[in-house]
Amino acid sequence: MKIKSQYKVREMAGENVVIMQGKGASDLTRIISLNESALYLWGEVEGKEFDTKMVAELLAEQYGIDMDIAERDAQRWIDRLEECGLIE
Repeated sequence: MKIKSQYKVREMAGENVVIMQGKGASDLTRIISLNESALYLWGEVEGKEFDTKMVAELLAEQYGIDMDIAERDAQRWIDRLEECGLIE
């Protein structure tokens, strides 16, 4: 899977938010805000193919957490991206 290229992260009012570039970009009815770990993961995988294992490894390495916890958190992050229509 891969983050759709039309979505970018921008800082707005002190928050890191996902915005759509181009057509439809002015629709601000739904704002997706990223916390520190979500922003880290976005930056690491943006423009690349990734899977749950890769994301889990990034989390385990960055935060020094157990792989079981990292895999669960990675899947939750990916599920949320899918729910928001941000990945293909």
